[in-house]
Amino acid sequence: MFIHHVYFWLKNPENNEESATLLKGIRSLAEIEPKISVNIGIPADTNRGVIDTSYSFSMLLIFQNLKEQESYQIHPIHLKFVEDCATLWSKVVVYDSIDI
Repeated sequence: MFIHHVYFWLKNPENNEESATLLKGIRSLAEIEPKISVNIGIPADTNRGVIDTSYSFSMLLIFQNLKEQESYQIHPIHLKFVEDCATLWSKVVVYDSIDI
């Protein structure tokens, strides 16, 4: 399996309109097939030194393999999301992993 976990930091996290726009864009990515699973979230209310809760949204996508993830990257919905929403975030961090 191929795990694609993306974290987004809004430029203006207090701006509800920008937050809603980014969330709508992230949700549009869930429409892209193929995938096994998708989860869109916000930081949990946990407090331990190793936990980073500074991000605004996270998205976890699980694919069968790298080929499926690569097709996701060039999908028109993904490209439109980046075009429409890139100005809203100050930082994006991606963690990709595979089963061992």
